[in-house]
Amino acid sequence: MNSRRNFIKISGAALGGAAVLSQLPINAFGNVKNAPKSFGFQVWTIREDLVKDFPGTLRKMAGLGYKEVEMCSPLGYSNAGFEPLNHMSGSEMRTIVEDAGMQCTSSHFNMGELRDHLDNRIEWAQGLGMKQMIASSFWLPKDASIDDYRRAADELNAIGEKTKKAGIQMGFHNHHMEFEKRGNELIYDALLEQFDPKLVKLQFQVAVVDIGYKAADYFRNHPGRFISAHLADYSTEQKKQVPIGQGIVDWSDLFKAAKKGGVKNFYVEMDPNTFKPSAEYLAAK
Repeated sequence: MNSRRNFIKISGAALGGAAVLSQLPINAFGNVKNAPKSFGFQVWTIREDLVKDFPGTLRKMAGLGYKEVEMCSPLGYSNAGFEPLNHMSGSEMRTIVEDAGMQCTSSHFNMGELRDHLDNRIEWAQGLGMKQMIASSFWLPKDASIDDYRRAADELNAIGEKTKKAGIQMGFHNHHMEFEKRGNELIYDALLEQFDPKLVKLQFQVAVVDIGYKAADYFRNHPGRFISAHLADYSTEQKKQVPIGQGIVDWSDLFKAAKKGGVKNFYVEMDPNTFKPSAEYLAAK
């Protein structure tokens, strides 16, 4: 996660400052209830392995129990290490993904490529069989105003209208920076107001639990507004991310609320050493 945040900062979007969540007991919910039948992972934290051995890395993740993979668009993420994958068409990549026993249901895109190469990226996503395209950030400066975020949301609404015509749902992924306030207004709440619910769904980053925001609350309070979620757990004792089921997130409650929120796909995104125990927890019924 840290390297992903550094990449975003380099690209012009600084993350919000961390806050301390009140001390809570480590997750003691046992085997998770309401868990999805299948779950996936985001490739960001294992991008070096992925680029070195795309088929082998996917097979390894499939062996851990992951059925879905969420990509980072090789075009938009070329400077972050994905450039070697940019030679593959969407259909070529889809063959490799399916040969590994997985499916590619979603991908992250940056605003620059959505703005300048949308038709190309829609074609690539269609080749992979995607039904979702996720804008990973607005790349706004640290001192961006609420109005700046609202204007960016309007731009993504327009992009979402074009992807919808192509049969693909546009989404927006939050980071900690969207949970900063401008005056008394939370940026994320302003975005929820500005996005057209039909054109842009939300991909919720569960990692913001470390600053006190619960995914389940948003899923319940905004039914039907979400499309997917990035899964991460957090230990207040260790003050760091831990494998799914070993932290403060009530996963049974989250997955129950996710149904109301409209969430269709779940992707683990944490350090590589958390993938195996996270998959084992999610698979336990």
